[in-house]
Amino acid sequence: MAKIKHNNLLDTVIEVMTNAKASGALHLYAEGESFNGRQIQIKGNKLFHFGTTGYLGLAQDARLKAGAIKAIEAYGTQFPLSKSYVSHPLYAELESLMYDIYESPVVITKNSTLGHLGVIPTVVGDNDGVILDHQVHWSVQSAVNPLKLRSVPVEMIRHNNLQMLEDKIKKLQSKCDKIWYMADGMYSMYGDYAPIKELMLLSDQYPQLHIYFDDVHGMSWKGKHGSGYVMSVLKKLPDRTILFGTLSKTFGASGAVMVCNDKKIHQRIKNFGGPLTFSVQLEPGSVGAAIASAKIHLSDEIYSMQEELLDRITYFNECLQQTDLPLITNNDSPVFYIGAGMPETGFNLVNRLIKAGYYVNTGIFPAVPVKNTGLRITISRNNEKEEIKGLVEAIAENFPKSLADTHTTLERVHFAFGKIDKKVAVSQIPKTSLSLEYYDTIEKVAPELWNKTVGSHGFYDWTGLLSLEHVFKSNDLPEHNYKFFYYLVKDEQDKCILATFFSFGLWKEDMLAPRSVSEKLEKERSNNPYFHTTTCLCMGSMITEGEHLYLCQEDSNWQEALNMLLAQLEILEKKLHPQYLILRDFEPDNEPVKTFLHNKGFVRVAMPEAAIYSAFDWEDQKGYLNTLSKSSRKHFRKDIEAFKDTLQIQVQQKISEIELEKCYDLYVAVKKNNLGLNTFSYPFSLFQHMNVSSQWEFILLYLKEKNMQLAGVMFCYKNANNIYAPAVVGMDYEFSREYNVYRQLLYQTILRAKELGNSRIDFGLTAGFEKRKVGATVIPRCAYFQTRDNFAMEALDWLRND
Repeated sequence: MAKIKHNNLLDTVIEVMTNAKASGALHLYAEGESFNGRQIQIKGNKLFHFGTTGYLGLAQDARLKAGAIKAIEAYGTQFPLSKSYVSHPLYAELESLMYDIYESPVVITKNSTLGHLGVIPTVVGDNDGVILDHQVHWSVQSAVNPLKLRSVPVEMIRHNNLQMLEDKIKKLQSKCDKIWYMADGMYSMYGDYAPIKELMLLSDQYPQLHIYFDDVHGMSWKGKHGSGYVMSVLKKLPDRTILFGTLSKTFGASGAVMVCNDKKIHQRIKNFGGPLTFSVQLEPGSVGAAIASAKIHLSDEIYSMQEELLDRITYFNECLQQTDLPLITNNDSPVFYIGAGMPETGFNLVNRLIKAGYYVNTGIFPAVPVKNTGLRITISRNNEKEEIKGLVEAIAENFPKSLADTHTTLERVHFAFGKIDKKVAVSQIPKTSLSLEYYDTIEKVAPELWNKTVGSHGFYDWTGLLSLEHVFKSNDLPEHNYKFFYYLVKDEQDKCILATFFSFGLWKEDMLAPRSVSEKLEKERSNNPYFHTTTCLCMGSMITEGEHLYLCQEDSNWQEALNMLLAQLEILEKKLHPQYLILRDFEPDNEPVKTFLHNKGFVRVAMPEAAIYSAFDWEDQKGYLNTLSKSSRKHFRKDIEAFKDTLQIQVQQKISEIELEKCYDLYVAVKKNNLGLNTFSYPFSLFQHMNVSSQWEFILLYLKEKNMQLAGVMFCYKNANNIYAPAVVGMDYEFSREYNVYRQLLYQTILRAKELGNSRIDFGLTAGFEKRKVGATVIPRCAYFQTRDNFAMEALDWLRND
């Protein structure tokens, strides 16, 4: 029944990146006729460079440059031939040197992305399984995707969560020959590490477990011969471990290297590694530079370089300790992350630092959750202590200014990263001419005000919400209990600028996921009913549909009012700890609100279309038909009018208990069939309330030729604002197609609203095609959300692509 345009993670990423580009924090161009590694020129300004991944500064080493030039002069700019046929003369020397660095067999690849695409599908068998750390590099995740076409099970765990990893291993061990866990050695955003020793203990405990490390960010600056962070812990590579290092980034050249002690796997990849077999090999210049770098790595000079870098890292840490800047992870890696929280705060701070003469990277979604935007700072041997100190001073000076510019506080930044720092003073709400009112029940809100603002939609007028408060409390099942919160923002003249309500409860994480995802999860939920469920603080509620936010955008203070609401929601989040914060239902083309919420760290996602009907300017069926399109009139005669003599329609204010149970069963049937919008079922007590409330009524559809079989029911609410709201539907699927039950109910709803003299029908979400056919106007809707981390969203995205 429900035809829904589902969200794709890539669409969300593109939207966030586009916003970052517009802010001037992304997709910049370096300038100048030369580059020394210490400074980078952007928009005419020479900036001290704290955004490199070349931590040892080898890219500017004269020996690497000379090696590249010599190779190009000898062999040309490229060697245009697949390695499967002939490798150019320098390859053998490079492979030998890389073997000496790792003391293990290696395979050279064009880059790590292409390397993963070649290696992972080759080493993972059809009877194997894969477990991903949810922060493992995108290039690894991308290479795993094709495995799903071979029905290889792919699971995901929260970052470095060993208990969750062990649970997944136990789940897969009876189904899989090998279980591959894939992780980074050093993670590129926060500079934290994989728990190498603990993973090796797990590998000893579970012989099926194989480890696949991407350690490109740990390369060169750590380990014997610069073999990387993973090797600095392992010393010798275990047989059931595959390691990827890099010849670019810190290594200073170009390319990547796979390391593996398993001779069968090594030969399998070398003989046929997918794209590694047919792709053009590394250019002679890259190989020449890599050979020069490898020789440095095999000399004692690499250790003095590592020491010089460590000295700068230590100094940077010492400088940071003199400030109250929110450093997210304390470690000894060359990557540091200072939290900014909201994207607009991070963008503001990056641009301020550029003006002060410093370049740093912006950490943004999807590499981090949207509200975990921050400064990703890297330290290299090119940086002198003078500019390291200057950078810290510039951040310390400009950070409070960026907070003020974007109406946030250090306390809120700490909260965004899940850190409660007792040293941070509780921030005062900035002075404003507006006032915010908060209530925990609709009873404390004036009915007239509410019904003029938020309550003019659906069945959440004042009386409707009072009923929902009573229905959704003190129930046996957790998913049937909501907490409600109400917010009003007024100006000095007591004019309402903003009004809304929120609910807190348990949600299914796949609510807006494709049906295929929900079908898989529902199978799991037959034994584990709360699998992939989580708490959500949501504008509106799970059961209500429509515009839940009244916002007077004609008032010049609307942004300030929305800021006040978001600040209050953070206070509520501290108490409730929801996984998601969701604002819904919005018009997608409301650009001012879209920009505002993007800058505050909200990600936009598509929602099912809503539909309304207000074309009541007709008196009879002929007049009604004239309001429809030609094709809709044809559908009406074929799918609705043709069955009028076989149906009996009843509108009842109250029905018997037996009839109510039948209606509830029909609702449950629709609920189970409509996985395109997958929610928990509503409690029977809601329907019992409908049966005793004067504002609810039932449109019942009986089949005359089936001994008055009840085939459908529409549960309808009469809103105080003269709006009719068919809120819930029930159908018997044995007869739904034969008699077009859903369209019949839609048409009968229009007739009933016409009879009551209503001005509008709020048809709610989904089934836009069906509603168009009876003359409804379909309206696109979207929501904006924040999440404490990206795990649930990425895990569901894996399921959707399965």
